[in-house]
Amino acid sequence: MNLNLSLQKLFGLLSLLTLLCGVFHSVTHILAAEASTLEAGVARVNLTPPLEMKAALGGYGARMSKPALGVHDPVWVKALVLARGERKFALVTADVLAFPPQFKAAVIERLSAEGWSAGQIMLLPSHTHTSFDMMALHPGNKFGIPQIGLFHKELFDHTAEKLATAVRQAGQKLTPVVAGSTTVSVPDRNRNRRKGLTSHDTDLTVTRVDTHEGKPMAVLVNWTAHPTFMAAEDMLFSGDWPGHLQRTVEALIGSGVVAMYYNGAEGDQSPTPPAEAGSRWERAERYGREMGIHAWRAWETIRPHQPKELAWHTETIMLPKIAWHPDFMSTGGAEYGLNETMIGGLLGALQPAQTRSTAFRLGDLVILGVPGEMAAELGMELKRKARESTGARHIAIGGLADEWVSYILPAEEWRKGGYEASVSFYGETLGRTMVDGVLRAANGLK
Repeated sequence: MNLNLSLQKLFGLLSLLTLLCGVFHSVTHILAAEASTLEAGVARVNLTPPLEMKAALGGYGARMSKPALGVHDPVWVKALVLARGERKFALVTADVLAFPPQFKAAVIERLSAEGWSAGQIMLLPSHTHTSFDMMALHPGNKFGIPQIGLFHKELFDHTAEKLATAVRQAGQKLTPVVAGSTTVSVPDRNRNRRKGLTSHDTDLTVTRVDTHEGKPMAVLVNWTAHPTFMAAEDMLFSGDWPGHLQRTVEALIGSGVVAMYYNGAEGDQSPTPPAEAGSRWERAERYGREMGIHAWRAWETIRPHQPKELAWHTETIMLPKIAWHPDFMSTGGAEYGLNETMIGGLLGALQPAQTRSTAFRLGDLVILGVPGEMAAELGMELKRKARESTGARHIAIGGLADEWVSYILPAEEWRKGGYEASVSFYGETLGRTMVDGVLRAANGLK
């Protein structure tokens, strides 16, 4: 009798342990599933400086660091924070010309207490030539030359704080999301502006991020072309055609979606103007709307899903020795008011000896961060090689990522000279150096 009772207790204990193990396994499975769920948040912040700040418009030396006279359309910073468990990454797009070396550090300084580091954030400027001057954000710019820009501490602090605010707001309320990307070809909407070259990148890459309930949250749009419809005499703030593209996408999709544009290897790529005549402002608006419609149509074909990959990797790139082109004095030097005596000291103070490239992956999308204005030929080479090494279907160049170091050309194009070569400050080996470094970053995604 006692033996039977003991056996019953033993069997009961075993049953209880089995049940507890099952519960533990189920809870562990649920927690693992929750940890693997992709979450995201998005934010937009008006980046337009108040007119009383007298922020200079950049992009053209002929503007002589004169302040903007008004606002045609606001310029924005937008942030998309993506997270899986404790790991998080922020893509930040901004309607600005570019960011100089040392600027990103100011953004990270404002966010470091919240767990952000430089490798977790990629800054992607649109390269509009009707936003504030890049060199106004460079703390090392103490030369007082109006053509290259004048450091503006108030603007520096304003811009760094706005970017940090966008990341902070995007990360405050994360929600489960699904995502997907597509790449379509849009022929005849950009061209190579260097004489004798025909290579141009016709890829339009669109990424869709929706909530689990199917509400559109964010749209990333990558298209390669200079935003240069406006000329030096146009003194109003504007996002140029990328601003119109983003507004068009947001209007067509609705639901409060945030459209985020980032440029590609646009070093020698110009937009092909619309056929209809009109003012420079009208041509920029029409081009942006047309490209926005192309992006919206591509967005409609995407079927978002739970992406397997969320990864990023950063590589340091040691740059070649600073060397300006023999054409500099007649092209870039003339535009920016420099001479042989000034150029050496100026470049030594403003240009870095090393830079960094971050590669980012979300499912079948890989964004290759290129810290400068890369020629399309090199950009397309990078995309082909990264597609082979990563296996991702959609490869996009994040042009001017994090900082502007220079134009980046193939060796033979640097030797040919011209404007782009004259503002490529590391000699003919820079192109190959940058391609190799960016590919190392892409290969680190594995």
